[in-house]
Amino acid sequence: MTMIRQNVQVLISAEEISQRVQELGRQIRDDYLEREMVAIGLLRGAYAFFADLTRAIDLDFQIRFMGVTSYGSEQVSSGNVKIVQNIDAPIFGKNVLIIEDIVDTGQTLARVITHMRYQSPASVRVCTLLDKPSRRLVDVHADYVGFTISDQFVVGYGMDMNGLYRNLPYVGVYNSV
Repeated sequence: MTMIRQNVQVLISAEEISQRVQELGRQIRDDYLEREMVAIGLLRGAYAFFADLTRAIDLDFQIRFMGVTSYGSEQVSSGNVKIVQNIDAPIFGKNVLIIEDIVDTGQTLARVITHMRYQSPASVRVCTLLDKPSRRLVDVHADYVGFTISDQFVVGYGMDMNGLYRNLPYVGVYNSV
């Protein structure tokens, strides 16, 4: 790993992310060719991934956002998942693609999926940039995964530590030392 910023070591380069986002975009396009899709980005962490991925999906579809939090200022999820901003349009009968930055314990994703299913969409699928299965507390999975990582606290490409590092163009491991 290369040190770029103090306390942050590059885990996944901007080039690797860009290449994988294009691959995911093609795969999602192929899977939704004949289906009406609504892409829902989970704010704030997924904003960079969401923007790049939705531009890589060569289809016409609706874009919505949802604000969800469970970390606060900690490096570990509190398990207390709060929906702080709901989507602003009905999804009844539509094919929903939830776009997430990282699936860690699974608690946030489980809460969001349950919330979506109450609104009777035709389907709910998940695309995540990062999957961290070693920390899973809830049995959830993503249909599309950018990268599977080990149990490390990561920042960059939308993900933060106390509001910092979201603007990094890569995913890095945060070390508090």
